[in-house]
Amino acid sequence: MNELRNAEYVPTEDEPFMNERQRSYFRTKLLRWKSDILKEARETLEVLQQESANHPDLADRASSETDRAIELRARDRQRKLISKIDAALQRIEEGTYGYCEETGEPISLKRLDARPIATLSIEAQERHERREKVYRDD
Repeated sequence: MNELRNAEYVPTEDEPFMNERQRSYFRTKLLRWKSDILKEARETLEVLQQESANHPDLADRASSETDRAIELRARDRQRKLISKIDAALQRIEEGTYGYCEETGEPISLKRLDARPIATLSIEAQERHERREKVYRDD
């Protein structure tokens, strides 16, 4: 029954920020996300191993190599994402999760729900992106 209640729980602004229930909610969300990524990676690895059969046709071989390169790039992005998920889980344990790295202010629950690995508030992220754009345009 308790797990059923937790499955229906959604953090709100009406409760203390990053209370135990909110931390538990985001911990579960991050762990599920990580588990899904790892499952997908295992499935991709199995497919790549099965497809490593010789392709006598050069076009088939080239197409297969292109597909493989795309998959490997996607896996690399997911590896980096897992690293960010692990860092977020560490911040939950340390008690710093949900607070902007730049300002120390709480990150909105709406933003954390949409992007649970966020380390900056929307305002700080926008400032960061504007600075990046200025340097890129130079």
